[in-house]
Amino acid sequence: MPLNRRRFLKKSAVTGAGVAMASAVAAPAAQAAEAGKGHRPAKRYSLTVMGTTDLHGNVFNWDYFKDAEFSDAKGNAKGLARVSTLVDQVRREKGRRNTMLIDAGDTIQGTPLTYYYAKVDPITAPGGPVHPMAAAMNAIGYDAVALGNHEFNYGIETLRKFEEQCDFPLLGANALDAKTLRPAFPPYFMKTFHVKGAPPVKVAVLGLTNPGIAIWDKAYVQGKLTFPGLEEQAAKWVPRLRSMGADVVVSAHSGSSGTSSYGDQLPYIENSAGLVAQQVPGIDAILVGHAHTEIAELLVTNEKTGKTVVLSEPLCFAQRLSLFDFELVFAKGRWSVESVKATVRDSKTVADDPKITKLLKDDHDIVVAYVNQVVGTATEKLTTVEARYQDAPIIDLITKVQEDVVKAALAGTEHASLPVIAQASPFSRTSEIPAGEVTIRDLSGLYVFDNTLVAKLMTGAQLKAYLEYSAEYFVQTAAGAAVDVEKLTNAGGRPDYNYDYVSGVSYEIDIAQPAGSRIRNVTYEGAALDDTQKFVFAVNNYRANGGGAFPHVASAPELWSESTEIRTRIAEWVTAKGVLDPKDFASVGWKLTRNGTPVF
Repeated sequence: MPLNRRRFLKKSAVTGAGVAMASAVAAPAAQAAEAGKGHRPAKRYSLTVMGTTDLHGNVFNWDYFKDAEFSDAKGNAKGLARVSTLVDQVRREKGRRNTMLIDAGDTIQGTPLTYYYAKVDPITAPGGPVHPMAAAMNAIGYDAVALGNHEFNYGIETLRKFEEQCDFPLLGANALDAKTLRPAFPPYFMKTFHVKGAPPVKVAVLGLTNPGIAIWDKAYVQGKLTFPGLEEQAAKWVPRLRSMGADVVVSAHSGSSGTSSYGDQLPYIENSAGLVAQQVPGIDAILVGHAHTEIAELLVTNEKTGKTVVLSEPLCFAQRLSLFDFELVFAKGRWSVESVKATVRDSKTVADDPKITKLLKDDHDIVVAYVNQVVGTATEKLTTVEARYQDAPIIDLITKVQEDVVKAALAGTEHASLPVIAQASPFSRTSEIPAGEVTIRDLSGLYVFDNTLVAKLMTGAQLKAYLEYSAEYFVQTAAGAAVDVEKLTNAGGRPDYNYDYVSGVSYEIDIAQPAGSRIRNVTYEGAALDDTQKFVFAVNNYRANGGGAFPHVASAPELWSESTEIRTRIAEWVTAKGVLDPKDFASVGWKLTRNGTPVF
């Protein structure tokens, strides 16, 4: 996976080492000129760095799962077509020559649009299409993009093809070749801003990505790429960029909270942008990503210099655009940052840019037609409205499909006689499969992630520990206390996708008990679960690789895995059946109780 140096140098020739050399020559001349001016006012320059993050394939303000304009309770709008309008506004206000545009990653996964051009009509095919995200971002004029963890979801070949189609570099200072430990992608991008009567201003963007890639996409990157911590790589690269005369902006696909979802499986922090700001001297600002939150401006004091580092995270899906407004002053022969202020602009305040609409309308229409294909008929409506606190048939559909696929895959092997159980999460609170015709988009809305299926070997004891950990999702609620379903779940901030059903066994979750002591009456085929009983666990690759830090599953022996998405397997299962009838997959395997009394 070596860095393609020719491609890197081609993209950075006018902004990289050559610029640093020119700066080294220009500075003494400027210093001499300043000395001859006496006490003239200092030269000043204003520049703006714009940033997006976690675009996740959103080009238009469209919900492919609902086949309608996107809308939410807050009236938000999304999509690069909206961002393009905001970017044009800023360029008119500030002057295009005084602005740059970057992104903090998670670009090519997340919507049926990106899935289609990765899997159905892949960009990697001979003579294949240009990825719609590359086309849109090229047209808008992005300068650089940091790699996100979801860039690796479709494999390295797809990522490299996307990189080839982009007019901007994909940055990853901590995405290293596993053998040489050298950067497999450009570590940084440097842009020169010309200032009349003074040396140029140079802004370096150091791209940092998420160490969790080593877990979440292990099947693609193991033995090929390694992802050391953001803090250590920033500490390595920032001084180099400073020595080139750069004022540094770090674009980091990492949240600011200092937390991790992969427990102690890696010696690095998942959301470490705040730690980078705090620990690494020489950084002026960080465009934050990964956490899908909105932070207009967060000020962090560097513990070594006492200087303030400005962080900003625009809301995901191109719902916001962050602006870093820099004020620089030229004194004693060099530029320095006098101040940085961060703000966000809202996509709902503008209309789509017609040039983006025209450019990508055909791609969009193709995908709309694809997701509206009818694949079966449902005998009744199925929803996820109550799925996070009651065993819902719609989630049982997922586990049934996973069980059937794994059973078929293991037929004829030494593990064929073992019972197969499966996990699934209530990803969405609004998914619905209507009675009557069922389309691909109905099923895609049920399983919104591009996860694939893995078979692991687990014991009864490990399963109990797994269930106990999952049950931490519920807020402890005393027997007899009022139950508010809106406050019953997400204890400790745990997201819905890190709560798992497990099929094939029956159990109770006693929410009157403290976390760690809630799982009761676990049975298999009507008998108490034997701790030594072996099971084949049909689990998604995110969970199998340690996502969510569930116990035992990451270290459990792997019996089988595949690259076909679970979402595709669900569509195939429904297509083969023709009729989607709950009697073919639904069961009540778990329930919430308090001291043995059912909550519902």
